[in-house]
Amino acid sequence: MSNIVAIVGRPNVGKSTLYNRLTETRKAIVDDYSGVTRDRHYGVAEWTDKHFTVIDTGGYVAHSDDVFEAAIREQVVIAIEEATVILFMVDVVTGITDLDDDIAKLLRRSQKPVFVVVNKVDNNQRLTDASIFYSLGLGEIYPLSSMSGSGTGELLDEVIKHFEPEDEDENQLPKYAIVGRPNVGKSSLINALIGRERNIVTPIAGTTRDSIHIHYNQFGHEFMLIDTAGLRKKTKVKENIEFYSVMRTIKALEEADVVILMIDAVEGIESQDINIFHLAEKNKKGIVILVNKWDLIEKNTKTTSVFEEQIYQKIAPFTDVPIVFTSVVEKQRIYKSLEAASKVYENKLKKIPTSKLNDVMLPIIENFPPPAVKGKYVKIKYVTQINASSPMFAFFCNLPQYVKEPYKRFVENKIRENFDFTGVPIQIFFRQK
Repeated sequence: MSNIVAIVGRPNVGKSTLYNRLTETRKAIVDDYSGVTRDRHYGVAEWTDKHFTVIDTGGYVAHSDDVFEAAIREQVVIAIEEATVILFMVDVVTGITDLDDDIAKLLRRSQKPVFVVVNKVDNNQRLTDASIFYSLGLGEIYPLSSMSGSGTGELLDEVIKHFEPEDEDENQLPKYAIVGRPNVGKSSLINALIGRERNIVTPIAGTTRDSIHIHYNQFGHEFMLIDTAGLRKKTKVKENIEFYSVMRTIKALEEADVVILMIDAVEGIESQDINIFHLAEKNKKGIVILVNKWDLIEKNTKTTSVFEEQIYQKIAPFTDVPIVFTSVVEKQRIYKSLEAASKVYENKLKKIPTSKLNDVMLPIIENFPPPAVKGKYVKIKYVTQINASSPMFAFFCNLPQYVKEPYKRFVENKIRENFDFTGVPIQIFFRQK
């Protein structure tokens, strides 16, 4: 079960700073001007062995104050509906504003756990000032400083108590999630695969109202298909349409074994596609990239290889991913996408015998050992695959702390060259012998 923590609040209260701290990235742009966050940011965070997805709902830049407030309000509604836990962020320096009051009214009606996070509390006077936020009527407040990080640990200790338990495999069938931006042809692909109009298909982006699970059992393939087109509500604020799509996609992605990422051949791979790709990679999911609407592209002998190269450049460094060029309308190569997903699923579950691993990898390591650090040489004794839901390899050596990232990538590439793990992220660990 995926757990989503959504950070909501009016502009310029420090949502992006908190997002960066929780995900340990600097992905979200942080500035003193309100409305800097235009793109939706979503990343993986971890606290005491609990993994969860964090969404920075962002602000919205518009000329009209009404549209501006409507956009924030709408994102709060979406977050209430889709998130597991909501962090309502307020600013102790500014105090309670009308916009805070409006958001609090929505949250009071929700059934979701809400944490009032009072930001910029970095001295005792501000700690006293923070008590005013009890008047919002949302229960306990959590003073912190997203800039320095003080108070975030106490907040997360409480947040994870509200997470839904992770489901053990209630269904042993492989789960393939079809994800991608609205209107790339996800529902059309499923209709073409199952041979009937299971999903309503219209040219209006975002027609699918829910993630739909479909049991597929044809042509020797049996699995669960998850259509994640994501709900789009009628709205004047177009950017929130994408937000709904993202929330639904994340839920289905975390449930899936293999993610089939559909991109539009005409538009190419865009930032949201790359975000979803990296989220699938971080969650150790198998990945297949499906380039749809290939019939609309003028082609010559090099078109495919040039397009593939452009995709690989944007998704680097993890580029060992199958790319299938399809036209759902023309039913070109749609079954090839299933074969690719099936092969990736097999690779995800693949176990290499320890003896075979050592026979192949130790001679390579002997010829190309890790570089010496401070005159000390790393000696790798043996390697084994760890029993896990995705491929993990432990290399036992005398000085694991001296093995740097470039050498880990070298070792991963050698594993991929000798054992087929196409489409699957690999984790490499160096441990003390």
